[in-house]
Amino acid sequence: MNDLVALCKQRGFIFQSSEVYGGLNSCYDMGPYGVELKNNLKNRWWKAMTYRQDVVGIDASILMHPTVWKASGHVDGFSDPMIDCKNCKERYRADNIDVKAPCAKCGAKDSFTDIRQFNLMFKTQMGAMEDTSSMVYLRPETAQGIFVNFLNVQTTMRKKLPFGIAQIGKAFRNEITPGNFIFRMREFEQMEMQYFIKPGTQKEAMEQWKEARWQWHIDNGIRVEKLKWYKQEELAHYADAAFDIEYEFPFGWGEIEGIHSRTDFDLKQHEQFSGKNLHYVDQVNNNEKYIPYVLETSVGADRGLLAVLCDAYRLENAGDPDKERSVMKFHPALAPIKTAIMPLSKKAELEEVSNKLFEDVSQNYKSEYDVSGSIGKRYRRQDEIGTPYCITVDFDTLNDHAVTIRSRDTMTQERIGIANVQNYLKDKFKF
Repeated sequence: MNDLVALCKQRGFIFQSSEVYGGLNSCYDMGPYGVELKNNLKNRWWKAMTYRQDVVGIDASILMHPTVWKASGHVDGFSDPMIDCKNCKERYRADNIDVKAPCAKCGAKDSFTDIRQFNLMFKTQMGAMEDTSSMVYLRPETAQGIFVNFLNVQTTMRKKLPFGIAQIGKAFRNEITPGNFIFRMREFEQMEMQYFIKPGTQKEAMEQWKEARWQWHIDNGIRVEKLKWYKQEELAHYADAAFDIEYEFPFGWGEIEGIHSRTDFDLKQHEQFSGKNLHYVDQVNNNEKYIPYVLETSVGADRGLLAVLCDAYRLENAGDPDKERSVMKFHPALAPIKTAIMPLSKKAELEEVSNKLFEDVSQNYKSEYDVSGSIGKRYRRQDEIGTPYCITVDFDTLNDHAVTIRSRDTMTQERIGIANVQNYLKDKFKF
């Protein structure tokens, strides 16, 4: 894991937030390659979810009416049990440690405080007056923005059940013990879809979305042996079934997506607290009125990104100084850079051809112009970035009007005419 974290910084994937000031614990910034990789992942999710007849998208506000969080149960119940070591002041989640054991940091025995509940929501003030009437929260999840817009979306989009509402957005939780790089952070991004269904059909919907969501991760190039299902036995108060897709990280198995049957809890709560009628009129079934059940799929965008990074990272021929290389074997659809254009030297005639080729290729694919260092070092650099194809313009190009295209995964090279490069790449990037 340490090698991957180091590579992420060295190659511009992920930086510690506010690093010039010593950093901010468990807060990270996406670097130039990280933001491209994450955007590609989000775009793949958005297309899989919303390019279909029964799902539409929204982008709800981060700040919401505070009663939303009272209705959802977050104000009263969104907390973790917290405990401190009186000797070294280290803070722990009480449900993650043996309170009778010595402190893991300082070794002190019988040094823990009493367990107390710690609410995970960030509070802030809206407007010029700082009192309880102006208090709002940074949303701890994106789902509630979908639920409070159920009626708006259903009416304006003329949707009949079953249908879904998808959203990608930031959420904030004041975690007691964040960690494992970007796996658990206080500011994170979620990709969620709430699928509204007729009560009694949740089992069929669960099987439908379990299959679809599992396949999505496989289609992103994640190795199937690194994934498993986990069935939650202890359910949240609103759920009647919950399954997680877990990935085997270097630090152990961890959830990257949850598929949960939330019943009608959320819409019922918002109907009660708002006074608005959130019943659905089922015109197909004699105008029957009911509050829809909800089947939720929720992916942590940052956790998904970490899974992609971990799964792509390879150290090949370790210990052989001549052959050892680090390589990020991203699925081509996710790779932050699709091609690198490399003139063999900085000679003007080579750069002229290379710049023209870059302009042509970058019309369709995110590309990079790389002229710094030997060609071998450039290959290794692009391997660590995860670039599927490197295109070298050499002196023979001036005569035969062809370039050398090198594959990241196989390191094999092909000589391709410049006029055929676009078709070559089009064939390689079919996804």
